[in-house]
Amino acid sequence: MVSRVIPVQSFDLVLFGATGDLAKRKILPSLYHRFQAGQFGGECRVIGTSRSTLSTAEFREAVSVALKDFGGAEDGKELAGFLELVDYVPVDARGDGGWGDLKKQLRDDATRAFYLSVGPSLFGSIAGRLKESGIATEDSRIVVEKPFGHDLASAQELNRDLRAAFEEHQIYRIDHYLGKETVQNLMALRFANSLFEPLWNSTHIDHVQITVAESISVEGRGEYYDNSGAMRDMVQNHLMQLLCLTAMEPPSRFSPNAVRDEKVKVIESLETVPNSDIVRGQYSAGADHAGYLEHANNPASRTESFVAMKVQVSNWRWAGTPFYLRTGKCLRKRVSEIAVYFRDPPHNIFPGIDPATGNVLVIRLQPDEGITLHTTIKDPGPGGMRLTGAKLDMTFADTLSAQEQPQDAYERLIMDVIRGDQTLFMRGDEVEAAWAWADPIIAGWDSGRFAPHPYDPGSSGPEEALLLPHRDNRHWRRLGG
Repeated sequence: MVSRVIPVQSFDLVLFGATGDLAKRKILPSLYHRFQAGQFGGECRVIGTSRSTLSTAEFREAVSVALKDFGGAEDGKELAGFLELVDYVPVDARGDGGWGDLKKQLRDDATRAFYLSVGPSLFGSIAGRLKESGIATEDSRIVVEKPFGHDLASAQELNRDLRAAFEEHQIYRIDHYLGKETVQNLMALRFANSLFEPLWNSTHIDHVQITVAESISVEGRGEYYDNSGAMRDMVQNHLMQLLCLTAMEPPSRFSPNAVRDEKVKVIESLETVPNSDIVRGQYSAGADHAGYLEHANNPASRTESFVAMKVQVSNWRWAGTPFYLRTGKCLRKRVSEIAVYFRDPPHNIFPGIDPATGNVLVIRLQPDEGITLHTTIKDPGPGGMRLTGAKLDMTFADTLSAQEQPQDAYERLIMDVIRGDQTLFMRGDEVEAAWAWADPIIAGWDSGRFAPHPYDPGSSGPEEALLLPHRDNRHWRRLGG
C-alpha cells in the first residue's frame, strides 16, 4: 500500500473555544499531526479565540502543553514551527468585544474555516456575528460539534440559525465516527468490490449487529449526561450513521450530496420501534463502586446509560433482515463494530456442522481498527472431514506500516473542511430525519412507564438485552470478539 499526503490550500482556521477540553485533546493535536505530515505549512494559520484574556505568547504556551500531553509532541523544530502558525484573539461570543480584532487577523486570499468547539447555545450567536461583522465570506466554512439539538424542534431551530448566516454547503456538522478509517472502508468494501455488493441484501444476510460499547462510566460528566442519555448521546447520531452506511443503496456517484441523499432514504425507511423491541439499562452501584445515580447526582434519575433495540429497515433490500443496535456505558469492554451475519448455506452436506462457525463480516472501528471475515474451513489433519472456523483478518495495526496507520478521525475531517468536501458530514435534513425517528421513542420513555433495567458495571448490559435477539433464535456477539 502507498500512503499519500495531499497538501491543502492556504487557510485561516479560527477555533472558538480554543481553551476548552475538546480543543486541547483532539482539535489542536489533529492539526499538529497534519502539520507534521506535511499536509500544510507556514502559509496557514490557526487562530484561537475564547473569552479568556490571553496574549498570543500565553496561548502558544498552553497549546504547547496540550500537544505534549495529548499529541505526542516534543520540543524541537516541528513543534516550534507549528506554534509560529498559532495566534490568539479574545472574543466575546455573545457581545461585541473582539470581533473587529479578529477580522483584522484574517487574510482575503486564504480559505476561512470557523470551528465552533463550544456549546450549541452559542452556535446561532457566533454564526450571526460572523455574518454581521463581514468576517464570513461566500467561501467560508463553519464547523459545529454535536449535539445537534435535543429533539426535532431544537434541531430545526439550530439549523435555521446556522442557515440564516451560512448556506448549507458551508455548514459542516461533524460526527467523528464518520472520520474513522474503517467507516470509510465500509463504503470502499461495498462499492469498490464485486464480492460483497451482490450479497448485500436480505436474501443473503440474516441480520446485522451494530455495537458501540464503552467501559468508562459517566463520572465527572454525569449531570450533563443525565440530560441526554444513551439514546440522544449515541443512538440518534453515531449508531444512526453506522446504520445508514451499512444499509444505504449505492449512490450514483461518490459526491457529498449523492451519498447523503442515500443516507436520508435509509432513515426515512426505518419503521417505528415498538417498546417490546427496546431495552433500556442503567448501571448500578456495587460494594466498591458508585452507580449511575451517584455519578449523575440524581437519585431519582430514569435516564438510560444503555440501550439495545431491534430496528427494521422497510425497503426492498432489507425487508426481513433486522438490525440490532446496542450501546452503553460501564460495560465489560470498549468496542465499536458492525457485524454482518450471512445466512447459512441452503443445504448442509456436512452433518454436525456448528452453525456458530458461519460467515460473519466484522468491521471494527475501535479499539483495533480493521476488518475480519469469519469463514468455515476443513480442520487440518487426517481423520475425515471436520469443520472449524477461521478468520481472514486485516487488522490495520498488523498489516499497515507506521506511515500508513489510520489517522485520528478529526485529522481527516478537519482537512476535509479545508478541502470543501462534505461527504463525511451530516446534512441538515439528515439530522432532522434522525430526530423525527428518535423523538417518539424518547417521548414514550418520558411518560414514566418504562424504567431502565439495572445492570452490573463490567457486564454486557441488562439480562433483558441479552434476550432481545434470543427471541429470534440469534445471539449477541461477545463484546470484544
